[in-house]
Formats: sequence, structure tokens, C-alpha cells
Amino acid sequence: MKKKNVLDIQKLEKAASRLRAMAHPMRIAMIELLTENKRLTVTEIYERLGIEQAAASHHLNILKSKGLLESKRDGKMIHYSVRVQALSTVIECINQCSVE
Repeated sequence: MKKKNVLDIQKLEKAASRLRAMAHPMRIAMIELLTENKRLTVTEIYERLGIEQAAASHHLNILKSKGLLESKRDGKMIHYSVRVQALSTVIECINQCSVE
């Protein structure tokens, strides 16, 4: 007897949470900026995007808390980068969902 696909609610909730985090236009811009530049400080991010520091930190923390970004402290500076594997997994999932 074949085992039917069973929804793993925890995985579904995690995926939905990541997608909600990514759905904001500013967060999409941040991911794009970090994808192009590999590693940037908060200052570099908010200056390039033309937003306030507090807003940049808020959005970066959301993306980091969902496992899409990582940060490394270097003295007083914090550098952010994309967690490529996490982002690739989300994109792969989206691509599979669009297949009929």
C-alpha cells in the first residue's frame, strides 16, 4: 500500500512564515541588494535603499529571524549576508508550486 503524502504542519507553517517575511517590497529589495553585493553593513543597506536606519534594522531582523539572512559582528559593525541555501530552498519550492 502506498503511503499518501501527509502535510507536515510545522513545515507548512515555517514555509508560510518565510514567505510572509519575504513578501514585503523593502525586504525583497534588501535580499536583492545582498544577493548582488554578498555582504553589507546596516549603514550600507539603509543608505543604498534610501531608508531610515531603524527601518532597515527592523526589516533585517525579520529576515534574519526567519533564517533567510545571517549576520556577523566585526567590532561595532554588523555585516549581513543572504543564507543562500535557505533562499534557494524557498525559490525551489515556489518553482515547484508553479508547475502544473
